[in-house]
Amino acid sequence: MVILWYGLAPMIGALVKRHKWHIFRKRFDELRLSPMLDYRQYSHDEKKVDTFRFTGGFESVTDGQTLWIRSEDLTVPVALQKAEIYLLPMQKSEEVSEVFDPGEETPEKIRWERVSALTEGARVFVGGLLICQDGRWSFVSTKEKPLMVIFYDGPDCSLATRAIRAGRHRGEYWNGITPYSLVIGALCQILMAVAFLSRPAFRLTVIVSIIALFVPLYPMIPPGLLFTVMYRRLAWRSRILRAYRDLARLPLRYLSPQKNKRFSRDLVPLEKSCLLPNGEQYGFVCAKELPSQAEEGSIPLLLPELTKAKEDDLWYIFGALRPDSELPVQPEDSFATYGILPGRPETIARRCEIMAYTLEFAAWLVLLTGIGLNIFFLRIILVLL
Repeated sequence: MVILWYGLAPMIGALVKRHKWHIFRKRFDELRLSPMLDYRQYSHDEKKVDTFRFTGGFESVTDGQTLWIRSEDLTVPVALQKAEIYLLPMQKSEEVSEVFDPGEETPEKIRWERVSALTEGARVFVGGLLICQDGRWSFVSTKEKPLMVIFYDGPDCSLATRAIRAGRHRGEYWNGITPYSLVIGALCQILMAVAFLSRPAFRLTVIVSIIALFVPLYPMIPPGLLFTVMYRRLAWRSRILRAYRDLARLPLRYLSPQKNKRFSRDLVPLEKSCLLPNGEQYGFVCAKELPSQAEEGSIPLLLPELTKAKEDDLWYIFGALRPDSELPVQPEDSFATYGILPGRPETIARRCEIMAYTLEFAAWLVLLTGIGLNIFFLRIILVLL
């Protein structure tokens, strides 16, 4: 009963919660590759139903279910029904790239009825199908492809990094299933203790039931509390490394490995350049040493903690390729990745992933050790009584 209601049930909820945030990041990562809707495309008479993305300021909500988003030259209606709507936490700094803050909150998913209460002028991102309804083109959700609407602050060029970085659940053990499973587990232990309380032969069963009743509280009781502190630090570090893994892979969404190359996965060369949805040339260049522009802050480090390349690794600089510039520059497409990595993106991502799951395993091992230690001491006390 303890393993089922205090362990397995909450962990199933945790896996479901983690999967939902994985879908959020994956969906956003796909939408940022779709064409940016502009006035030319919106006014084109032969436009077909297609997936677009659009950013602008929150203007108003009409009929309680249609959101209007205004850019410099275009105002677009968005049908809020069945849309997935999120509030991105406020940015703490004006900088686009900053060290990951483990205390940063996840985006809040809200119901579409709450949108009308938001402040006019807030920045809005919407991605999904553009469909002609009632004689006008608007963003509309379908069962297979619901709209993604994100309210945020700060510059557009920081949205991709912030959404991928923050779009992961905090404290996965506590989820929608956990309160119910804890109550059911506690009731089971109470009923078991009451059933055998009047039978001296089953005194040990009663003691075990009482011990098991308070298992969820053991992580907060000394001496197991020390192990809980260690668990939280390891879990936070694991979360940071998973975020770094996803950030390192952002350029790979544009630059796929070259085909027909007989190399191991680590050595498969990337395509040097490609075209962004707006027709801009995007790619990377390699350098043996960190460019002076990066040291001055002109080119951001995609992973600020990684300021040194490993031995024999090159610096990879990603951005828009211009004939008049030796190094890539900031792309006009604000969702395209711009910055430097101290090595191949996939190699760095794999290192972070391995370390993240290693630390996560170690964190749970430390937590269970602390719980087991508390159970051992409590059992000794109850037996002596």
